[in-house]
Amino acid sequence: MSELRPLDLGFMELEDTDRHISLGLGAVAIMAGPVPTRAAFDAILTAGIDRNERLRQRVRRSPLDVTAPVWEQDPDFALAHHIRWTALPGEGDESTLCELIATELAERLDRDHPLWQCVVVERMSGGRWALIVKAHHSMVDGVSGISLFERLCDPPEDSAPKRTVASHRSGSGLVSRLVGGLREPLAVPRWTLSMVRGLLPVVGAALSPTSASSLNGPLGRQRRYAIARASLTDVRAIGAAFDVTVNDVVLAAVASAYRTVLSQRGEEPTAGKVRILVPVSVRTPDAEEIADNRVSAMIPYLPIELADPIERLTAVHERVARHRARGEAGAENTLLAMSEWLPHALVAWTFRLAGHYPQRSVAALATNVVGPRRRLTLQGREVLEILPCVPLAMRLRTGIAVLSYRDRLVFGITGDFDTTPDIDALADGIEHEIAELSVHAKRTEIGDSH
Repeated sequence: MSELRPLDLGFMELEDTDRHISLGLGAVAIMAGPVPTRAAFDAILTAGIDRNERLRQRVRRSPLDVTAPVWEQDPDFALAHHIRWTALPGEGDESTLCELIATELAERLDRDHPLWQCVVVERMSGGRWALIVKAHHSMVDGVSGISLFERLCDPPEDSAPKRTVASHRSGSGLVSRLVGGLREPLAVPRWTLSMVRGLLPVVGAALSPTSASSLNGPLGRQRRYAIARASLTDVRAIGAAFDVTVNDVVLAAVASAYRTVLSQRGEEPTAGKVRILVPVSVRTPDAEEIADNRVSAMIPYLPIELADPIERLTAVHERVARHRARGEAGAENTLLAMSEWLPHALVAWTFRLAGHYPQRSVAALATNVVGPRRRLTLQGREVLEILPCVPLAMRLRTGIAVLSYRDRLVFGITGDFDTTPDIDALADGIEHEIAELSVHAKRTEIGDSH
């Protein structure tokens, strides 16, 4: 057995504080070829589970939560608890699939069993089918979640299947720093000062309310889901033309989409109106297959006040660079590592209080995950596309998950049903902005060639 890490525990506590939310992360694989038989699909999952020990483990909590919850083997594990079959009505088009995804995102996972579920979706248009894989955020973050899905697929031809370690406590970074501090006494004050300097902007941002916005507020129980797509080649070309990163281009497109939506809602897209939570992975390459959460975060303002797309992109690049330079993500990660040494009850109550706190400082979330570069198959059937799904919580009425797979970027947009009826406008705005930036990038390239 192994204990849940503080952030893993935090996602369970946040879910417990709000009956309107379900903290399941999802990936929807659009599949080619015929749907496998139920027996064949059971065999596929059984092989995948053998490579993912966490999928057989449930969470056990102690009486009165005196000690930290632990992952333990489910004595009543049965594959049937985790598989459901359904079919799309009518023509089985994408809008119908999005409605089903939204319904699945609203459903909570069963705490009495391992916290994951697969839904096989038949009767999609074009002779396709879909596989919805959902796992609780206490079990995976974006990187480990996609890694888990990839290990459910057929292994690469040039490598042997690997069995992964379920989890382990990770305070090693903190321990090594403290040990180093004992050897060099001056290192501890410098490290502490660096951490405090990095945390102050994050804490200030989290506590300072922004201008009122319809993007922030109480959530209902139902969800909406929409999809935007872009060519990864085009996005990289934009980044090269303007000397920015792929993530900068992604956030600039998100900023443009929110500017458009707020304007259509009759709200002035002014500076300081949209502060966005941007998770930052702190997972090392050797830990990609460990099922837990290893993320920190930045909370920059999106430059929605800027009308020009190039100015917007430049502003995003500069703001993100400033946040990184201040070491916010590293400082927050160190604080999470330190929290592993604190009493469990104190950590749990901290997250519970955060869940009840009516935060008004952050308006949205956007997370960008690097997905598989290789072509994936499931029992020989090709994975055509992967749609990422992110849950909503903490009064954030929209969340955007961005995932790359081969040469495509997919933006999976989750919205609160009652307050985001215009969710398709966000998707359209993202695609329009990337198309416009691509035109500018090509003009810049032509200008440089002359």
